[in-house]
Amino acid sequence: MTLQRRRAVRHRVVPAALGTLSVLSLLSALPAAAQPARQDDHRAAPPPRQVAAAEARTDAYLRSVRDRPTALRDFFRQLPKGGDLHNHLSGAVSTEYLIELAAEDGLCVDTATLTALAPPCGPGTRPAADARTDRAFREAIVRAWSMEDFPPDQNGHDHFFDTFSKFGEVTWRHRGKLLAEVADTVVRGNQFYLETMVTPASDGARNLAAEVGWDDDLAALHRKLLAGGRLDKLVADARAEADDGDQEFRATEHCGTSRARPGCGLTVRWISQASRGSAPERVFTQLALGMRLAEADPRFVAVNLVQPEDWDSSLRDYSLQMRMVRYLRTQYPKAHVSLHAGELWPGLVKPEDLRFHIREAVDVARTERVGHGVDLVHEDHWQDTARTMAARRIAVEVPFSSNAQILGVKGADHPFTTYRRYGVPVVLATDDPGVSRIDISHEYRYAAATYGLRYPELKDLARASLEYGFLPGTSLWQDDPTARGYRLGAACHAEQAGLPVRGAACRHLLADSPRARLEWSQEVAFAAFERAHARTSH
Repeated sequence: MTLQRRRAVRHRVVPAALGTLSVLSLLSALPAAAQPARQDDHRAAPPPRQVAAAEARTDAYLRSVRDRPTALRDFFRQLPKGGDLHNHLSGAVSTEYLIELAAEDGLCVDTATLTALAPPCGPGTRPAADARTDRAFREAIVRAWSMEDFPPDQNGHDHFFDTFSKFGEVTWRHRGKLLAEVADTVVRGNQFYLETMVTPASDGARNLAAEVGWDDDLAALHRKLLAGGRLDKLVADARAEADDGDQEFRATEHCGTSRARPGCGLTVRWISQASRGSAPERVFTQLALGMRLAEADPRFVAVNLVQPEDWDSSLRDYSLQMRMVRYLRTQYPKAHVSLHAGELWPGLVKPEDLRFHIREAVDVARTERVGHGVDLVHEDHWQDTARTMAARRIAVEVPFSSNAQILGVKGADHPFTTYRRYGVPVVLATDDPGVSRIDISHEYRYAAATYGLRYPELKDLARASLEYGFLPGTSLWQDDPTARGYRLGAACHAEQAGLPVRGAACRHLLADSPRARLEWSQEVAFAAFERAHARTSH
């Protein structure tokens, strides 16, 4: 589908230097949100966040290196950063690796559009392998397939989304190799968990949707998909596709050998994406497949809707798609849902299209997480939506770089502090780090510099990215840690991270709960991180 040309309004940036941390008393109670609650919030302020001595010393180190770029970069690289919950696999891979895969597969590149094409290479194309030796050609592909060198004063929306069609011929062939490269990057960024989005059994879902057609009666449409085992055949195809990807991943990473790469140890789960710009029958089929798959295969946990939210078809069918998700949740209650919603901004769409997207994702589709959520304050009754998200612990996934590149929204215009003020769980994410040319450390560093976050607040953002992931098992923390603070639950309340676990109850929890086990691993990493930086802060 051709993107309509729209101009997103760019807004000012109001950075808060890391130096603002120095005005805070390190051992005093730390507010849970970066800004105080306003009188019109009608919500009790979260309890104060007590700062431990090791956290205060680490925070002092962070302040001390704010004007030392290399030390500051190392701090954020080494900082334990939980998991990445909003990640598109094809957009997460580095552009350089995509070019290498294109060369290995003998693909061609259209010299006019710089789009990857299947061989043989005809007139107007060049072998992708030429990029190995022709630097100018390589740099041109990098700029076409990513945001590299994109002028900061121009609207990046169309260029960002156009990259996927340009390198799409590369990415569909090698899910396992893509995951290997991304997993290694995630581990190097000191993260413990990845949820990444793919489109399972894409051709089969398209064919089944065309065969079945549309029916306004969603229950009847679902029955048609199930008839004759057709949807179950798609589930089997998707699982076989995942098996192939796993095999390629393990071979690429040398898992189980003495040459095993870091990504072998990463916990990864898949989110099935549906293309919201497609015909309604295809969107419904992809959603039904993804939710049935999540109940059949533990590698898959959730569904999401992708593609630009501002396309005409996306806007036209938005409410219908929220009803699709609501119906399918009644059929597949064990499948999770995280929805792109509110990836919009004034000037990109008409005012009436800014009024309800996040609210319907929350109230109609009953999503468990919201991706982006940028236009929150432009929606009708947005305060009620924010309160509902806080009460139901619906986390918002915040990828700062893509919000700036696609929408031009950054700094004080971004609703990051508003969500925090209302007690909505917030997790930092990368979205499409390969396209954006960033990593998760960049997002944490941006948050600290722009919003004046102290180390304990960064620590709790990392904790949230595991707490609100779709991992099975009981949490390490007491109930509702965003509102009540991250306090160890009863099973492990007497334990100290970094020391051997002594209590039988805690050992059993860590053995039985994948969620608690990863959360404890991060606490151990935090203890080591704080010891290292406490020594260097003096």
